[in-house]
Amino acid sequence: MENYNLFDVAAYIRLSCEDGDKEESNSVGNQRKLINEYISKHDDFRKIEYFVDDGFTGTNFNRPAFKRMIEDIDCGRFDCVIVKDLSRFGRDYIDTGRYLERYFPDKGVRFISITDGIDSMQKAYDMLLPIKNLFNEQYAKDISDKIQATVKAKQHAGEFIGAFACYGYKKSPVDKNKLIIDDYAAEVVRRIFRMFIQGTGKQRIAKILNSEGILCPSEYKRMNGENYVNSNRLGSTTYWSYSTINNILQKEMYCGNMVQGTRHQQMRRSQKRIARKDWIVVKNTHEPIIDETTWEKTQELLKRRTRKLDLADNNHIFSGFVKCGDCGRAMVRNTWKRSDGTKSSFLYCSTYKAAGRSFCTPHSLPMDTLQGIILDDLNMIISNIDDLKSLYDNNKKYLSEVKKNCESEIDTVKKDLEKVRKLKKFVYEDYKEDLITKKDFLAYQEDYQEKEELLAKRLSHLEKKLLEDSADNLLSSEWMRHILEMKRVEQLDREIVVEMIHEIIVYEDRRIKIIYNFSDELKDMFPETWEKDVK
Repeated sequence: MENYNLFDVAAYIRLSCEDGDKEESNSVGNQRKLINEYISKHDDFRKIEYFVDDGFTGTNFNRPAFKRMIEDIDCGRFDCVIVKDLSRFGRDYIDTGRYLERYFPDKGVRFISITDGIDSMQKAYDMLLPIKNLFNEQYAKDISDKIQATVKAKQHAGEFIGAFACYGYKKSPVDKNKLIIDDYAAEVVRRIFRMFIQGTGKQRIAKILNSEGILCPSEYKRMNGENYVNSNRLGSTTYWSYSTINNILQKEMYCGNMVQGTRHQQMRRSQKRIARKDWIVVKNTHEPIIDETTWEKTQELLKRRTRKLDLADNNHIFSGFVKCGDCGRAMVRNTWKRSDGTKSSFLYCSTYKAAGRSFCTPHSLPMDTLQGIILDDLNMIISNIDDLKSLYDNNKKYLSEVKKNCESEIDTVKKDLEKVRKLKKFVYEDYKEDLITKKDFLAYQEDYQEKEELLAKRLSHLEKKLLEDSADNLLSSEWMRHILEMKRVEQLDREIVVEMIHEIIVYEDRRIKIIYNFSDELKDMFPETWEKDVK
């Protein structure tokens, strides 16, 4: 009998270091083999495409292959998802449940987890699934704790555990936890320390190295075939800078001491910098590039040269708001006195100032010109919002949509909250019937309690936001009252810039783009002023 219900399959595979001693059974090859065997035994699959995330955690869904799969599902390319087991799909039980309970059913997508015996076409979602997802998440947490403990032990033993050695060193080919000197880069490091001790400033050192065509640390590592990315620099920065030199001069690794544990990252959270007193420092673990005397003399000079900036003299009202339209770096001010004693101030691209015309052009713009443009533009906006109530009435449809979205999210959070509370009750019942131990019960109860509190806070915030999204609140917002009281801006100051402006982008032809910091409501009311090009 011909089967008219054929499915286009997206087979999802994931593997990461979280899998520990199960890595072999969960390998990409074994997952693919299991899925192929399953498909070969069923005749209701038409085509199959594999989406593989190799080396990505299951504690969140920010994975490239997974996101591509979801995009393809949104486009209607697939109507079935197959995984080896739920832990391959994800270890965050709430987000996993959201996909299985709402997203896939809404899209008409069949979900199959082979070893868990789950097939959404055969039976409806059951309440045991969140428990399985919870076990997956707890497993990931346990593995994360074990990995961190192992890493700490290695750090205290003076073993190098980083992905990339710092500039001047490389990993030993016989022991990846040992550092050996990279002769070429080490000589550059020694030269930087020598020049600084001899009185050359950090900015001048950077310019000298750039003029000689010496590759900066990130480019040098990439040239040597390392897949290195410096997350603290812009993609277009391929030169030595003041901050790079300053970082090298403060790196204790160069005198033979292993310095690690400067940052800490908990599961699904961003890294946090650790206080210097809590860093893990082990003495004499590798060959030094500079001697102890050079190190101490450098640190003494760094302290002696540190000075507090006179904010009144060095900062300006646009400080931190103006960026180069080509390289993306901040624009800096240069001020000098004319022969008649008056001062003249221009903004310049900081890349041009630091590295020269080879890396970016000046993008020079007189401060007076910029202030005049911003002042005229703000006054034009003010003159057009006298009848704010009329503008609000014309945008009721937009505000209604904002309210609708907020109400929809409130409904979603309420359902999640109800689900977590039910799970708390089920776990208690399982404990009373001796299906789980007291230790497990307390662990689950604590986890559910934390999630319940987070969801309750989110619900409270959304309900408060819903009440605030009204005409009265719009009319009485702090910055709107400020504009209506001013009627006209006679002179710009720092307070007005911070309140009104998000960013100013300057291009080489002195064309500037002003991006205002208005609320979403006024963004729709004044689209012509949200992003404006002015020559």
